Amino acid sequence: MQIKGSTEIYGIIGNPVAHSLSPIMHNRAFESLGLDKVYVAFPATNAEKALAGFRALGVRGLSVTIPYKETVLGYIDSIDPVAEKIGAVNTLVFKEDNKIHGLNTDWIGANRALAERLELQGKRILLLGAGGSAKAIGFGLLEAGARVILASRTESKVRALAETLQCEWLHLADIETVQADALVNATPVGMSFVENASLVPLESLHNFPVVMDIVYAPLETRLLRESKSAGCEIINGLSMLLYQGVAQFEAWTGQDAPVEEMRAALMQEITK
Repeated sequence: MQIKGSTEIYGIIGNPVAHSLSPIMHNRAFESLGLDKVYVAFPATNAEKALAGFRALGVRGLSVTIPYKETVLGYIDSIDPVAEKIGAVNTLVFKEDNKIHGLNTDWIGANRALAERLELQGKRILLLGAGGSAKAIGFGLLEAGARVILASRTESKVRALAETLQCEWLHLADIETVQADALVNATPVGMSFVENASLVPLESLHNFPVVMDIVYAPLETRLLRESKSAGCEIINGLSMLLYQGVAQFEAWTGQDAPVEEMRAALMQEITK
């Protein structure tokens, strides 16, 4: 990739961001289409000052990650209706008039990953978690016409999110009583530091024909391994990461994203 004076700048802001796979995915997409664009990781320490600087420098688009998905709302000019419901953005589009528009593509990524396995309209989805990821995915599922049931270890949090989403909820200990068309783990359980953990008893997995885990490191969590052995169709977290990035790319460029190139870039990096 040759960076020139005309090269448009995109990037990700958060703290930390050194681990992010987004630069690998988006730079592969830009290269594959021959676009004069580059994507950079920015470890920002102050969201307000960072956005003011990006406006002044003519940055064209940003991904937003922890801890700024909610913070940046006070410094943008407009917001997508679904992102407004969620109360968080992960994508910023810098318009020609230098106004910043906020989107949330996390829910789009989750919906598109699930839609490869089942039609979401009218389906019953058990969603594990009560944090920011669960909130975004929950709103997205409702947008698609699915019926959401929440389960979490923390009753106060799951009650609050269920009230926000206007959906059912239950204690995590009671999930063995539930049957649903799909189960989605939107918690960190299963990540490398708790790699051998799962929130779902093995004997309950047959109640969920499709199981998705938003964790992508490791690529196959214990939940997914056990779900596969139980005969479930499984979806790993890389699919959600990919499709939320695809939605970002298309929002920034107005072009169809090179999905398979982006998928290959992610797979190459995560399997190193």
